[in-house]
Amino acid sequence: MMWRILNLLFSVLLFAACSKSEKNNFLTDKDNGGISLPEKFGAVVVVDTLGRGRHMAIGDNGDIYLHLSKLNGEGKGIVALRDTSGDGRADIVKGFSDISGTGIELHNGYLYYSDNVRIYRSKMTPGKLLPSDARDTLVTMVEGGGHVAKPFTFDNKGGMYVNIGSLSNCCEINLRSPDSKGADPCIELETRGGIWKFDDNTLNQVQDLEHRYATGIRNAMGITWNSDVDKLFATQHGRDDLHRYWPAFYTEDQNTELPSEIFFDLEKGDDMGWPYCYYDHLQGKKLTNPEYGGNGTTDDRCANAKMPLMGFPGHWAPNDVLIYQGDLFPERYKHGAFIAFHGSWNRLGHEQGGFKVVFVPMKDGKPSGDYEVFADGFIGPEPITNSGDAFFRPCGLAEGPDGSLYISDSQHGRIWRIMYFKDAIPNNADVPLFQPTVKAKVEEEPVPEELVAGKKVYDNYCAACHRSNGMGAPGMNPPLTGIDLVTGDKRELIKIVLQGYSQPTKINGELYSNVMPSHAFLNDQQISDVLTYVRKSWGNSADAVEAENVATVRGTLNP
Repeated sequence: MMWRILNLLFSVLLFAACSKSEKNNFLTDKDNGGISLPEKFGAVVVVDTLGRGRHMAIGDNGDIYLHLSKLNGEGKGIVALRDTSGDGRADIVKGFSDISGTGIELHNGYLYYSDNVRIYRSKMTPGKLLPSDARDTLVTMVEGGGHVAKPFTFDNKGGMYVNIGSLSNCCEINLRSPDSKGADPCIELETRGGIWKFDDNTLNQVQDLEHRYATGIRNAMGITWNSDVDKLFATQHGRDDLHRYWPAFYTEDQNTELPSEIFFDLEKGDDMGWPYCYYDHLQGKKLTNPEYGGNGTTDDRCANAKMPLMGFPGHWAPNDVLIYQGDLFPERYKHGAFIAFHGSWNRLGHEQGGFKVVFVPMKDGKPSGDYEVFADGFIGPEPITNSGDAFFRPCGLAEGPDGSLYISDSQHGRIWRIMYFKDAIPNNADVPLFQPTVKAKVEEEPVPEELVAGKKVYDNYCAACHRSNGMGAPGMNPPLTGIDLVTGDKRELIKIVLQGYSQPTKINGELYSNVMPSHAFLNDQQISDVLTYVRKSWGNSADAVEAENVATVRGTLNP
């Protein structure tokens, strides 16, 4: 009992000291660290260039813990930050743990964090920045590719809720293939595509159907417990490839806006409808996916699917959600939801969307108005067609003990701290301008005549996942530049195109887990053209692949 009293006293004193120094020293950056905010809001860059930042946790004393999707140069997957001067910027930065991932929370005196299969915790000590090196394993979950990140949250009543994302786009029998039918029933739902509930204090739990809390959720990267209404809230990444695989029912323009990303609440036993249904915010209803007989207007499979609270344009990629509880922001923000849209890569070469933080006003756990853009400008001064060209990509959200809102970036590892100033933002004329830590864009060179045919195939079937510059999508689709798998044995590369590839692969220290489907429907010449293009583009200089090479390998796979 005495230990708890001393711990509480220490936290109160430290918070009071930090609050006092911040009042005297806190000056926002002149350009808000490269982003735009509403009037009377200002931001300071807490830290920069940490690596691929994902979700964050913040202690009662203001210490920040950022989980990285890729180990940093010191082999650490979590970065702990402390501001001792009260100017809003971290002056102590320390690495912790060899576990990279997304989910991270401070809870019950521990730092909880996840990789793609397990949730761990390490004991915190009052006053110390880093937790103990020893770690417990709370739960082990299903392995495999696809959407493998494991964000989680707590209800503060002993429950721990974990997103277990889907393996597939839409539970296709032939993954990510044109006109593929969906498995019916979708057996994948027994282990993935939903939220599982575990005990927050029991070690070595194992996932099973008894722990499943809600289902029909493709991938809920944003997940939080709303204590105002004592209910779970989440955001879902919608499916892809409506036009690419079903051009008879959807245009390219529809593909850029559909299906909707959704914000929803959850109770035990809820079914959000995936993979049989998707939400169309333009029509305001759940529709049947084409893999299950839908055509863009059919809703016969969706009568029992739960409706979301709100829908957003497709491929914005909502990666975190936070219910604001602080008193620093104006009263209208209290109990509302902030959602960080990471920006996606599935708009078929069109201008990418997302890359912003929006605010949804809420009352009694329901939206009380339309969403509004709160923080913008992450993408940079110009529209982009490749998500990797964005200056920054907002990914994680956290609320500080004083009510400040923190936003993390997954491109370079920048963290912003946003505050509200009732009267006026303090004079920050002497604050140095923070420059974006980005590489200059490289102008695309004209494609040689002998590679034009291959580029056409690539743009139609490959660019949506590997991007037009071959750089891939972090954590999902690997890059195609300077990789032995691409420039090495052409027979193995041909096999991948013909058979597909589902094994999670680590390249340059980063794990890529998305499933590549078989492209055996392409003829031998198309495959030789596209592989020659890949092996001779973006700095690659391997020899060409001939149609005869493809025919030979195809023959060995289909005797």
